[in-house]
Amino acid sequence: MQPDLALVVGGVCLALAIPSVIAAFTDSRPPRAAAILFVIGGGFVAYAVNTKPGGYTFEDVPDAVVRVVAQYTR
Repeated sequence: MQPDLALVVGGVCLALAIPSVIAAFTDSRPPRAAAILFVIGGGFVAYAVNTKPGGYTFEDVPDAVVRVVAQYTR
């Protein structure tokens, strides 16, 4: 898996975990799905950062997202 794709997938998983946490706490239930999404998303982001030579900076993230979207929409 390419590091850029792993970074984007991990970011999407982490972003989807936030509403899941809020919904779980408002319904007074344990946030199991959110915890799973956090672990999966964190794993993907960690894989991407460790796999890419030099890692990522905050300035690299938008470029990585654009590259991944462009690669799969062409």
